[in-house]
Amino acid sequence: MKISVSRRALLASSFGLPVLSASAVEPLGAPAPITLVAAADRDGADLSGAWRYSIDPYRDGLVGFHGAAAGFGHRRFDEFDVESYSRAHPKALIEYDMARAETCTLPRAWLAHTQSMRHYVGLVWYQRRFRLDALGARRAFIYVEAANYRANVYVNGNHVGVHEGGFTPFACEVTHVLRDGDNQITLGVDSEPSADTVPPLVTDWENYGGVTRPVRLVITPSTFIDDAWIRLTRDGAIAASIRLSGARAANRRVRVRVPALALTLEGRTGADGCWTGAAPAPAELARWSPDSPTLCDVSFEGAGDALRDRVGFRTIETRGEDILLNGEPIFLRGICLHEEEIGAEPARRMTAAAAEQLLRTAKDELHCNFVRLAHYPHAAEVTRAADALGLLVWSEIPVYWRINWDNNQTLAAARNMLAENIRRDRNRASIAFWSVANETPPGASRDAFLRTLIADVRALDDTRLVTAALLTDRVEEGGRPIMTLNDPLAEHLDVLGVNTYNGWYSDDALADLPRISWRSPYGKPMIFSEFGADALAGFSDPELLQKFSEDFQSEYYRQTLAMSTNISFLRGLAPWILKDFRSPRRQHPVFQRGWNRKGVMSETGVRKQAFAVLAAHYDALRRR
Repeated sequence: MKISVSRRALLASSFGLPVLSASAVEPLGAPAPITLVAAADRDGADLSGAWRYSIDPYRDGLVGFHGAAAGFGHRRFDEFDVESYSRAHPKALIEYDMARAETCTLPRAWLAHTQSMRHYVGLVWYQRRFRLDALGARRAFIYVEAANYRANVYVNGNHVGVHEGGFTPFACEVTHVLRDGDNQITLGVDSEPSADTVPPLVTDWENYGGVTRPVRLVITPSTFIDDAWIRLTRDGAIAASIRLSGARAANRRVRVRVPALALTLEGRTGADGCWTGAAPAPAELARWSPDSPTLCDVSFEGAGDALRDRVGFRTIETRGEDILLNGEPIFLRGICLHEEEIGAEPARRMTAAAAEQLLRTAKDELHCNFVRLAHYPHAAEVTRAADALGLLVWSEIPVYWRINWDNNQTLAAARNMLAENIRRDRNRASIAFWSVANETPPGASRDAFLRTLIADVRALDDTRLVTAALLTDRVEEGGRPIMTLNDPLAEHLDVLGVNTYNGWYSDDALADLPRISWRSPYGKPMIFSEFGADALAGFSDPELLQKFSEDFQSEYYRQTLAMSTNISFLRGLAPWILKDFRSPRRQHPVFQRGWNRKGVMSETGVRKQAFAVLAAHYDALRRR
């Protein structure tokens, strides 16, 4: 089957969201940024491994103490041998030497470099050298999957880019500054948040400063496939989009092939290098689902470039108060996750094996069909594992608590994070929900901020659902608690997420939780996007049911789950959380010691009583 469709005929704005900087919100229709889909599979080099590092708490390598740019002897990104220069110029004052600095292994957060950096917040410089054969007519990029929070990139002493946001990938073109043979790369990574960053100053998770995901040198043809997306639309078509980047991107023939379906889509790019085509889905298409996570090999071709991916085809939508997967109602049996590997000393080193270990625990032991990846975009290894294992995913950006809603730079940063997250994961069948916020108080500025993000989601991806974790109101009627959704943002969302902690952050007796009623005036499906209680693994108090005991936590789960069965518009559960996770806010000297203990298992994987309670409940739900 071969069909060519004008890109204006279908989803003409598929790649139309603007490039966004932290300094301004650009108008819609501006050129899109470099995406570099499938960066890990391209020619080049993985720069993971040994790097030199140097802390810079006063940012001396960026700015002098009178506010001018850093001078000679302070700039850690300069390219020269400090020891040799100092011997040749013995009166020169140079207050660093990256070549003799401490060594670490990247990627991982810097709290794992040395015990003295356990609570370090600020700027750290990383440096290493790499070799390059002749580049010729090809192009080269430094691709960073994540560096928390703000990263400046230098190659051979040249500043090639800056990026804000600790959880999404970015690429800096370095074609013009590379040379044959030996090259130097320097990353200045600053983890310090502010009232204007996303997330803001105060959160409930570990900061994890540093380079937490791989860094790669990526080599591409002079004109290459920068972005590629294929999906099953709700009207039963398979649509594909390609964007070329390069001087010869316009009017180039492109093709998308799905061999298992004997399907080929082809056409020519427009003046902007973009093309979209579609064809009716073949009758033999096996749709992806948690019960049958079918993936197909897909190839994207154009301008002499070719990319490969494995993609599942499915639809997700709502009808009234139902969530429909492939046209059928589904109840989401979920759990929340932070991006932390299981172990006593996590360092946000989310390898494919670490991701699979977490997700298999959810899928195989808890009987989940859904995970909420909180509170920021997780590593690509996680969403790819979710595709393969069959878990629907809620993916969100860290618009969390007390964001500066009136700051245009904050909005620009949030929009850019959202766009980078969506562009990276649009081909992942597991992604069902894009979330724009968590527990944000309503207000005119907040509402306008989040409506902008919602509009961005719909412009970038009209095949998935938009959600957010909302706050609720509580009233008493006839001595009975009534929880009510009363948030103006709800009108703009597809699915309503609600975080509820009655019985933990309230004085409700656990036995009274099933009596709590829930109301919603919106006629939309609701998910309990969080509920939970802390417990220190191994601490038992069956008589008093003291908080922080496994007995309290397991009873909390029993009663909250009983409450959930009485809510007619509830379509999913995502308890907080699979595993205990690091949080500097939590400092009870016996029960917490820097850990949020709401996991149904400990940080080392010890299953608590609540784990079995939740697993039994989900097992009963899936058998209905």
